[in-house]
Amino acid sequence: MASEANGGVVANEKGAEAVGVGRYVEVEQDQDSNTVKSRLSGLLWHGGSAYDAWFSCASNQVAQVLLTLPYSFSQLGMLSGIVFQLFYGLMGSWTAYLISILYVEYRTRKEREKADFRNHVIQWFEVLDGLLGRHWRNVGLAFNCTFLLFGSVIQLIACASNIYYINDKLDKRTWTYIFGACCATTVFIPSFHNYRIWSFLGLVMTTYTAWYLAVASLIHGQVDGVKHSGPTKMVLYFTGATNILYTFGGHAVTVEIMHAMWRPQKFKAIYLMATLYVLTLTLPSAASVYWAFGDQLLTHSNALALLPRTPFRDAAVVLMLVHQFITFGFACTPLYFVWEKLIGLHDCRSLCKRAAARLPVVVPIWFLAIIFPFFGPINSAVGSLLVSFTVYIIPALAHMITFRSATARENAVEPPPRLVGRWTGTYMINAFVVAWVLVVGFGFGGWASMTNFVRQIDTFGLFTECYQCPAPPLPPGAAPLPFPGGLGNITMPFNGTAGGAEFPPAPAPSPAHFFRHHRHHGHGL
Repeated sequence: MASEANGGVVANEKGAEAVGVGRYVEVEQDQDSNTVKSRLSGLLWHGGSAYDAWFSCASNQVAQVLLTLPYSFSQLGMLSGIVFQLFYGLMGSWTAYLISILYVEYRTRKEREKADFRNHVIQWFEVLDGLLGRHWRNVGLAFNCTFLLFGSVIQLIACASNIYYINDKLDKRTWTYIFGACCATTVFIPSFHNYRIWSFLGLVMTTYTAWYLAVASLIHGQVDGVKHSGPTKMVLYFTGATNILYTFGGHAVTVEIMHAMWRPQKFKAIYLMATLYVLTLTLPSAASVYWAFGDQLLTHSNALALLPRTPFRDAAVVLMLVHQFITFGFACTPLYFVWEKLIGLHDCRSLCKRAAARLPVVVPIWFLAIIFPFFGPINSAVGSLLVSFTVYIIPALAHMITFRSATARENAVEPPPRLVGRWTGTYMINAFVVAWVLVVGFGFGGWASMTNFVRQIDTFGLFTECYQCPAPPLPPGAAPLPFPGGLGNITMPFNGTAGGAEFPPAPAPSPAHFFRHHRHHGHGL
């Protein structure tokens, strides 16, 4: 396993010796075979450059949420969808910058105290602990771990939702079982040093999928009678907004990505550059799909469901499946580190022992993905309740409090640039971020997303067999089954909305009735 440290003097598997922070001097290998092996390993496996960090940030940021952004546009409307993407993209880049500043501050202070990070990965809660104390550590640890847990759950749900559009012989719940086992193999990836080839491939895959969505929608053209009603309801509007908040709040792993860099000081602008690239993928794809299908997206949270099956669509599905496996690893790896530290195996050199010890982390993720298979609504719920604090409010408050004294500001390792108004401008921006996300993201967004999420549970129940699956064809002359809750014969996908009109939540039938019904009508938002 490659060393996790950048400070001190460290020998890594590439035959390099690190002197100080991020300065590497190549050491001559004794045998040519070792040189070839180390070079191949370095090309595919051991990454720590600024380019590796950029690929990791961009690949981790967009992920499966790319498929739900058209759904958000149908809730927000075209103008609001574009504005929120630009606004939250900028805000997410700012708080990622704050996290990087706090990491460098913490690490510099610890290295002055001769701290040794050769076999230790610094994480966000440890940065909070070192700068602000154990209460901040506990809050940061709780929010970060819960967010990463549900972020991993979302990847499993997305895997099952996507593969169903290629092979519907198995229901989505069964596909979740299968992909849960596949994603468990991420326990063998030691750290973010080892995601070089994966992060590169992940970004290539999402780039293809994004442009496939845009081009395929434009070629398909607008469906007959297309309507673009959004926004129509506050619940829908703020649900869509929090999904975009979640989109650009993927930097819960920023500290781990920075720690894997040879020169963490170079990270400051990397997340902004990654965000700008991601916007070139999300804006054209979401706008094109919404233009083509309009309000139909209100009942199809996965954009792939509306496009006709072609080899190009199948390729997009397969590529997104592989990318979701990669993103599952991105979200789970920090959880693996926390678990290793808890049980005392974080400094273990045996990869097999660490992999075996990590397996219990995957089990609750697997279980939650089977309980709540609500592709789309769960993104908004996680965004409003967890992302809002984890990657927006807590970093902004932590930066304000860490540098509240004149002494701390004078001795800061990385003072704010003149572009943002130095310390006064930084304080004002941080205060705005906290107020906006607390009121709009957590307040209104939490209300809207949880209202929608609870409606899914009331309508479909837990452990639903095939959420958002099309209804099977009825035999000639057969009448459609009545929808549970007394809403009549409904054969369209249903989630409490149809064409922008909102139905009252139906009373929840018994679990047995749900399972009988969903064998025939397993669809919804």
